[in-house]
Amino acid sequence: MECRLEGMTLHYHERGEGRPILILHGWPLDHRHVMSEMEPLFEARRGWNRIYPDLPGMGRTAGADWITHQDQMLEVTLDFIDQVTEGQRFVVAGESYGAYLARGVLRARSASIDGLLLIVPVIRALDAERHLPPRTTVKEDPDLLAELGPEEAETIKQIAAVQDRAFLEWLRSDIFPAVARADQEFLSQVRENYAFSFDVDALDESSGAPTLLLMGRQDSVCGYRDAWDLIEAYPRATFAVLDRAGHGLSIEQRGLFTALVDEWLDRVEEYASDRP
Repeated sequence: MECRLEGMTLHYHERGEGRPILILHGWPLDHRHVMSEMEPLFEARRGWNRIYPDLPGMGRTAGADWITHQDQMLEVTLDFIDQVTEGQRFVVAGESYGAYLARGVLRARSASIDGLLLIVPVIRALDAERHLPPRTTVKEDPDLLAELGPEEAETIKQIAAVQDRAFLEWLRSDIFPAVARADQEFLSQVRENYAFSFDVDALDESSGAPTLLLMGRQDSVCGYRDAWDLIEAYPRATFAVLDRAGHGLSIEQRGLFTALVDEWLDRVEEYASDRP
């Protein structure tokens, strides 16, 4: 589907009907990985309109010369939300970079948001400011690595806490194709101004919406320690750091991911039902 905004067209995928939930992907990826992770949760759950945009320069959404910093990426996202939700209350979820953007959405639209999900979130935009654990592999699979070419083998060694075929298939289906499609020239321009110009976590008041923060204990890309700094801003938050999980937490700990997100959706439905 297409959403025409001022200065650009944003492509997105939509599933189901009901309460809108905006689900934001990682960098430099597209809707595929968050869609494959989230859609199974809605197979037996009705009443949700899942909205998966391809953010500028990623997936089918082209970059735009006028977008040069992160504040403008947020402006595009907010314009998109305003169009597709048509004034309805909504829920926002994000993974990695998408979680950073989701916090920008919350700051700008907190009065309209009924829930927030942050999966392996970027907390500190600048790499040098992140507190990261050492790269650790909990489960190695030398036989699997021996089958792979250099790029696949190196990627698994860099980001997987659990080296197995499920992780490899996730890379092949959702990650590598998205990276290949991304407009790297455009994204490198925005990457120079990757941090918001404002304190994204300086909320006027703490968010009462049910929140879930999911971090991997072995996530050496975004880490887990910095996320604790957010906890007081979200009095309805569950904070979980999962062992045996790196930056591919939803694949490496699929059972716990499903249970925790499913419980969060229950809390959001309860909270939303009490709203005017």
